[in-house]
Amino acid sequence: MNGEHSRWLLTEMLRVRRFEEKCVELYSAAKIRGFMHVYIGEEAVAAGVLSTLGPDDAVLATYREHGHALLRGVPAGAILAEMYGFEQGCCRGRGGSMHLFDAATRFYGGNAIVAGGLPLAVGLALADKMSGRNRVTACFFGEGAVAEGEFHESVNLAALWQLPVLFCCENNLYAMGTAVGRSESQTDIALKASAYEIPAWSVDGMDVLAVEEAARRAVDAIRGGGGPHFLELRTYRFRAHSMYDPERYRDKAEVAHWVERDPIDLLRAALEAAGELSAESWTSIQGDVDAEVQAAVDFAEAGTIEPVEELGRFVYSEADPT
Repeated sequence: MNGEHSRWLLTEMLRVRRFEEKCVELYSAAKIRGFMHVYIGEEAVAAGVLSTLGPDDAVLATYREHGHALLRGVPAGAILAEMYGFEQGCCRGRGGSMHLFDAATRFYGGNAIVAGGLPLAVGLALADKMSGRNRVTACFFGEGAVAEGEFHESVNLAALWQLPVLFCCENNLYAMGTAVGRSESQTDIALKASAYEIPAWSVDGMDVLAVEEAARRAVDAIRGGGGPHFLELRTYRFRAHSMYDPERYRDKAEVAHWVERDPIDLLRAALEAAGELSAESWTSIQGDVDAEVQAAVDFAEAGTIEPVEELGRFVYSEADPT
């Protein structure tokens, strides 16, 4: 185990966890409104996959994308201000929780439509291939997207045209309130994807080191001209689907079982057992993360509503047509 790198991964996961916990707190205080879906429990997926990508690669995610945006490099303050609906947000407050977007970090959503990001990923990858750019497009989506036509169309075209796409299925077992066994006749999602003649395998999505290893193997193969790859990341969300969800479809014992496999606790325990994480180091990591989250809150709280006169901007391009 590489202690320094593993501590960095632990920090990345903790950044997402603390940010999401703060979002829940702010939502409960009515500072954030509308729909909101948090990533608590699934942090190992984003941390492990995104650590293998370069700055020129592209990332697309679902409406449960705060963690992806944060780890991709979108400032925490800009994310939180966006959820507040303020113009200092990454989308000037126009997108909110489910539609984060940041061209500077090549983070292309935040897509509220189930499977909506997959065709966009194929388009980005096609553009890269046609332009001769050695880039990878990583697309995150839930297992519920597998039931959508866009999934099959996108994976088929990526395979047919050998596009540089990494399909990352975040299988948390429930598409909203529907268990995967009630919507899919074949619950082995990786096996289903392999029918399109692309390399596909399942990964323990609660083990960030396993996720990173699998993602690096896939990204290296894609970058080397190996065409699209597919990862089924078997994970679990510890909280309800959204802040509006009464969560009457999951047994509490099932949730408790998965919480025992908290990815942050698992890596922390492994580092402590290997003598790579002292109590002082862990306290320091938590302090740094808490300071970042508090700075984001302070930034968002100081935000302002976009002036009414500005609301017509960006409907049409402001670029000079000449």
